[in-house]
Formats: sequence, structure tokens, C-alpha cells
Amino acid sequence: MKNVTDSFLYLGHWPFAGSFGFFNTDILSTNLINLSVVLGVLIFFGKGVLSDLLDNRKQRILNTIRNSEELRGGAIEQLEKARARLRKVEMEADQFRVNGYSEIELEKLNLINSIYKTLEQLENYKNETIQFEQQRTINQVRQRVFQQALQGALGTLNSCLNNELHLRTISANIGMLGSIKEKTD
Repeated sequence: MKNVTDSFLYLGHWPFAGSFGFFNTDILSTNLINLSVVLGVLIFFGKGVLSDLLDNRKQRILNTIRNSEELRGGAIEQLEKARARLRKVEMEADQFRVNGYSEIELEKLNLINSIYKTLEQLENYKNETIQFEQQRTINQVRQRVFQQALQGALGTLNSCLNNELHLRTISANIGMLGSIKEKTD
């Protein structure tokens, strides 16, 4: 390996040892020239390929932007439809709410009226029951008073009447009935 490196160093000392006429084969001194030649060749031959790649990329970006704009437009349209439906549903909800409140108030008034009528009927039933009970109680009291008076009168009559008074009363009554009969004939 030492012989190979020595031979390269040895060739470097000769004035024309590393060159073939006008070409300089010294790698370190020709690096900048080689790079500029390679870049020039790449730019000249790769210009079309790079341009095509950039055009394709540009078209994909433009297509993506167009698709995004179309999707955005569709989304905006759907959003507007959804907003319109929301407004419609809100109006219907408000209408139901207003109708519900009015129906509730109407039902409340109907219930109050129904309860008031029921209370009136119960009050009438109560008054009728009280009157009936009063009348029944009065009749019971009358009946008892009459029974007690009758028993008292019978007791008095039984104690006061003897056979002679009894016969006179019967005779007087027969006489009255006889005179009434004569007048009617």
C-alpha cells in the first residue's frame, strides 16, 4: 500500500505528470470546476425534468385547491341549509311553546271551572243533606212528642174515665153521629 501512495506523490512532483495536455487531473484543484460542470450539465439536461416535476406539483396543488374550494362551497351550502332548517325548527318550537302555554292556560281555566262546578254541586248536596236530616229529625221529634202526648192523653183518659163516663161519652158521640146523619138525609 505504501508503494501505491508513493507513486501518487511521486507523480505529483513532475510538472506534466498529472495532466494530459490541457486537462488537469489534480482532484483537489479541479473540484470547483468539476462541480460547476456537473451543475451545468444537470441544469441543462435536468431543466425539463425539473420543470415537468414542478408543473406536475403545481397542477396537483391547483387541483387540491380547486377541490378544497368545491368542498368549501358544498360545506357552506350545507351549512346554510342546516341554518335554514335550524331557523325553521326554532320557529316551530316557538310555535309549539306558545301553543303549549295557551293550551295549558285553557286547560287550567277548564279545570278551575270544573272544580268550581263540582264544589257547587257538593255544596248543594251538603245543603240538601242538612235539610233532609233536619226534616227527618223534626219528624222524629214530632212523632215522639205525638206518641208521648198520645200516651199521656191515654193515660189521663184511662185514669179519669170510669165506666159511667165512658158510657156517657159513647152515647154523646152516637147522638152526634145520629144528628149528622139526619141532616144529610
